[in-house]
Amino acid sequence: MRASIVFKLFSLTTLLCLFLLTTIYLGQTIFFKQYYANRKVNDIQTNIQSFKENYLKSSGDVLSIQKLEQDFYRQNNAWITTLDSFGNLNNVNDFYVEVKMDTAKSNGEFSGKTMTFPLYHMMNINEIITSTPSQAISLLTSKSRVAIAAYKEDLALIPYRVQLVEKGNIMWENEKISKKIYDLQIDIKYNKSDKTVPPEILLNGTISKVQFPTGNESSSFIYSNSLFMDRLKDFQTNLIFNDTKISYAFLQILDFTQNDVKYKLFIDPITDQDGTVRYIFSMASLQPVDEAVQMLQDYYVYLIGLVMLLIVLAAWYYSRKIANPLLQINRTTKRMASLDFSETIAIRSNDEIGDLSQSINSLSQSLHSYIEQLQMDIVKEKQLENTRREFISGVSHELKTPLSIVKSCISILKDGVATHKKDYYFNAMDKEVDKMNLLIEDMLELAKFESGTYTMKMETFNIDKLIEDICEKLSVEFSTKQLHVHTELATVAVMANQHRIEQVLTNFLTNASRYTPEQEHIFISIKEELDEVKVCIENKGAHIPADQLEKIWDRFYRGDTARHRSQGGTGLGLAISKNILELHGMPYGAANTEDGVLFFFWLKKQV
Repeated sequence: MRASIVFKLFSLTTLLCLFLLTTIYLGQTIFFKQYYANRKVNDIQTNIQSFKENYLKSSGDVLSIQKLEQDFYRQNNAWITTLDSFGNLNNVNDFYVEVKMDTAKSNGEFSGKTMTFPLYHMMNINEIITSTPSQAISLLTSKSRVAIAAYKEDLALIPYRVQLVEKGNIMWENEKISKKIYDLQIDIKYNKSDKTVPPEILLNGTISKVQFPTGNESSSFIYSNSLFMDRLKDFQTNLIFNDTKISYAFLQILDFTQNDVKYKLFIDPITDQDGTVRYIFSMASLQPVDEAVQMLQDYYVYLIGLVMLLIVLAAWYYSRKIANPLLQINRTTKRMASLDFSETIAIRSNDEIGDLSQSINSLSQSLHSYIEQLQMDIVKEKQLENTRREFISGVSHELKTPLSIVKSCISILKDGVATHKKDYYFNAMDKEVDKMNLLIEDMLELAKFESGTYTMKMETFNIDKLIEDICEKLSVEFSTKQLHVHTELATVAVMANQHRIEQVLTNFLTNASRYTPEQEHIFISIKEELDEVKVCIENKGAHIPADQLEKIWDRFYRGDTARHRSQGGTGLGLAISKNILELHGMPYGAANTEDGVLFFFWLKKQV
């Protein structure tokens, strides 16, 4: 062997492994963090736009909006909500206090009115739900006297403090707004600032109603995140007092860090159809990427040493086994001689061995392609022949049942029995003749099932009415053996192909009649479930051997050949029923009961 090949193999193996290791290390420790953050921001921006479109389509429906918020959280692992033009939560009405204002001059224009004030910016829901009993629930009750401090913005009141007057002056407040108003007042008083005094209003009244969330409401999903609620308070304070130079007229993406964890805030304005400006407020944590990067850095300390050892071993191994390509060529050519083209020679080089390997691979692919095409043509021809045979057998089998029904009707009419149902039996015969005419065309379509081209057309019909009609048509066959047919039917509409399901039921009931001893019982029942219906047909008689329960659905299967032929069976009825039920995409089966056999299948209910 030429030394150049050994040298190339050793050099390329070593350099490639080192290059891959270096690339992966730099990419995952340096660029991965920024890539993850940018990707998450872009994904959330895209999903916020989708949220905005769906929000506008919801037309203010509270349940739809709450579902949108929960779906957004599940998809992006990011919190989201909508706020009104003053930073209050939209579409929530489960965390508030209703106060009837005193009739006094101090209450001004609100004197004697009953007003509702939200509490979620002043109280922590986690404390209310977990503490037993909650101080807020036990003290903030109806008929309690309260003093409410509110910030007035145009015609809107934004409460930021609720104080119990007669119970030790206990109070709850939005510390963000309260501190801002206090700071402004101090600045004006002591620093002689030219800023205007905040429009603060103090109201007094009596509580008429208090509503606390129980933790089961959809809105509690937002209340429970104290960090998210703090960011909402900051945004509301900045929005009301215009405390920052940030413009909220377009999408803003802000960064902040809490407990060494980085977060992204997304604030996007949205205009309702009536022109009202609202805000989409979302918060996402970048903690997972920080943890992942730290884990990678710790992991690579051990990985680099191990990979360097593997690189040396791999280079040494391939240099010692340089003759392996020749052995592989020998194995591949032997497989080709046995018409096995599954293996190719994985050598890519510019030397003589590489050229030889490429030529052998090309020859293998060409031969494999021609032989595979030939095998496919043979398989298709066999399938076509099988389809022809099965079509003829299936038609001959399926024509027997309608012919039996027609013959039974003719016998009844000939004997003069049930003359008052003369028109009924003529109509029944007419329908069966039409069905025999359709059966040949339908069997042609059913033969397409194996090629995957057959499409089942669905319609709505009452399955109980269909069962009653079939039992009426088979009544003569039941009477001949003195069989007792019991039905437990529920009036229910299903979505299926009525003609095909009728074919299945007829096959099942015919088999039940055939294998049920005289004067025995057949039970037909319909069981409703959530969105499906289970149809059961149980006949009393001999069991099917356990090892043959799965085989009964095969074409031409006969558990007892002599007995089946004596009764006119061809072994195709259950096979055709199986194809029909599989085209419906519904489960089916057969099972032995205590003293008989149960056939069953499911259908989808019409919603």
